[in-house]
Amino acid sequence: MAKVVKQLKLQIEAGKAVPAPPLGPALGQAGVNIGEFVNQFNAATQDQMGEKVSVIINIYDDRSFDFQVKTPITAKLIMKAAGVNSGSGRPNVKKAGKITQAQLEEIAKVKMEDLNAHDIEAAKKIIAGSARSMGIEIVD
Repeated sequence: MAKVVKQLKLQIEAGKAVPAPPLGPALGQAGVNIGEFVNQFNAATQDQMGEKVSVIINIYDDRSFDFQVKTPITAKLIMKAAGVNSGSGRPNVKKAGKITQAQLEEIAKVKMEDLNAHDIEAAKKIIAGSARSMGIEIVD
């Protein structure tokens, strides 16, 4: 069994990975076949096209690799639900947008597998904290 020699954590747009920076240099330094990774990643994330996802790449001593695709980035999901392009630079003073409790619950359901939460209520609190730090209000 090959031994993991390096683990990369990257954020890549699903279905649109290209060998250009920052992906190419990160994989090249690790000795991974960049074209092979790009093809496998794009095929695996075809259904999430356009979303930016986190990916963990395990690189083994024989230069083989495997990867695990995580759920889309929380901030991107919140901004999409609120209909804004960015959060507030001053979240306690200036609000950037609003999301409803239903939207909050939907985001929590999507992110549940990647969060350190035992139930949906705990996941909603985690997502609500991220939204507050971005200047997004949660309304009923």
